[in-house]
Amino acid sequence: MKKIFLLIMIVALLVPCSDLLAQCSLCTKTAQQLGEGPAKGLNNGILMLAFTPLALGAFLGWRWWKSQRAVSDN
Repeated sequence: MKKIFLLIMIVALLVPCSDLLAQCSLCTKTAQQLGEGPAKGLNNGILMLAFTPLALGAFLGWRWWKSQRAVSDN
C-alpha cells in the first residue's frame, strides 16, 4: 500500500501544473480581457490558493484514516 501511495505522489508531482485550468467562468472572461501573460499568472495564483486547503484536508483525512485503522487493529 505504501509503494502505491508513493508512486501516486511522485506521478502527481511530476505532472505539470501550468496546463491545468482552474478558473470559473467569470475569471476566464476577466483573464481573456487581460491577455496571455496576466491570464497565466491569474491561473497560477488560483492553483496556489487552492492547493493549501486541499493539502490540509488530505493530511487530516489521512491522519483520521490512520488513527481509525490503529483503533480497529487493537
